[in-house]
Order: sequence, then C-alpha cells, then structure tokens
Amino acid sequence: MASATRDDRSEGVVFEREDDSSITARDLETGLARGGDTRAEALSQLAEVLELEPSGGEPVTDEDLEEMGLDPDAEGDKELPDFMK
Repeated sequence: MASATRDDRSEGVVFEREDDSSITARDLETGLARGGDTRAEALSQLAEVLELEPSGGEPVTDEDLEEMGLDPDAEGDKELPDFMK
C-alpha cells in the first residue's frame, strides 16, 4: 500500500512509497503520476509528463533537483526536504 507524504492539499507534488520500494511522484493539481527508484527520478519522470500536457511546463534539471534538496545521482531514498514535509 502506498502512503502519501501530505494530506489535504490541492497543489504541489506528493511522494508515495510503493510496496515494491519504488517511489511515485504525484502532481496534485492534475492527478498525473510517474515513478522511479528515487524521489529525484520519479520527479524527473513526472516533469516530462507534465511538459506534454496542454498547459505545458518545463523539465526539471539536475540544478532544480539540487535546489529542492534532492541529489539527482542518489542511489537510495533520503528524508524529504523541509519544503515537502
């Protein structure tokens, strides 16, 4: 069973740990979600999907991930950055 990092929000991204230990990043505004082995990978995959949406969007860069407190090269999962708690 997945568990959300936050409840009662209508904007932003939540990360969910799946039963197989993968991470899903879910955009609360659109409901779109993508997964990966790490939060950084899941967020990057989600950004690509959001960019294809009619409303557009911009891809997440390694620099963006670092500014969010995520290591784009991380092999494992770390604690959420403060702004995501």
